[in-house]
Amino acid sequence: MSAHPGPDGVFALAAEQLRALRFRDDIVVREIPAPSGLAPDALALAADVRPDENGDSLYGTGRFVLLHDPAEPDAWGGPWRIVAFAQAPLEPEIGTDPLLADVAWSWLIDALGSRGATHHSASGTSTKTLSKGFGGLAAEGDGAQIELRASWSPTGPLAPHAEAWAELVGMLAGLPPGSEDIAVFGARRTIRD
Repeated sequence: MSAHPGPDGVFALAAEQLRALRFRDDIVVREIPAPSGLAPDALALAADVRPDENGDSLYGTGRFVLLHDPAEPDAWGGPWRIVAFAQAPLEPEIGTDPLLADVAWSWLIDALGSRGATHHSASGTSTKTLSKGFGGLAAEGDGAQIELRASWSPTGPLAPHAEAWAELVGMLAGLPPGSEDIAVFGARRTIRD
């Protein structure tokens, strides 16, 4: 972990609050090493939807990075920035939906709004990928994947932003809010970075 709280302890308090969050039972969230060089202070979380005994998920995964820079970079418009990532495999016919990328982005914005996670300067990409196996991978057939990469500057409490990100990871994996213990249909192989 790359967490070096400033003298005022603001980052240390924020990190402690994020570490104390509890997420739905079918999304396993853990702290991972934060990327270095992006900000003086950083905390990173990883999420896997219904992972198997090896920790791998066929349903979806995500990353959440909280960055803190007391110098308030102009591009951030404040001392905090969140960088988030979520991906999930899809059925090929869903992957061809021309509105899929727009829907994925709207789910992020809706999740932030439903949690009261106020923010500004949101940006990102929503990518859908279609694949077809050949040779030794031909038996795997066709596949599709949705991936969302986003960043935004949070205002107000930080915990709702992590909760919204976890909700997004679940939504992309086919788990709408309140759907714990409901079967996920159509899980495909997951392509990881």
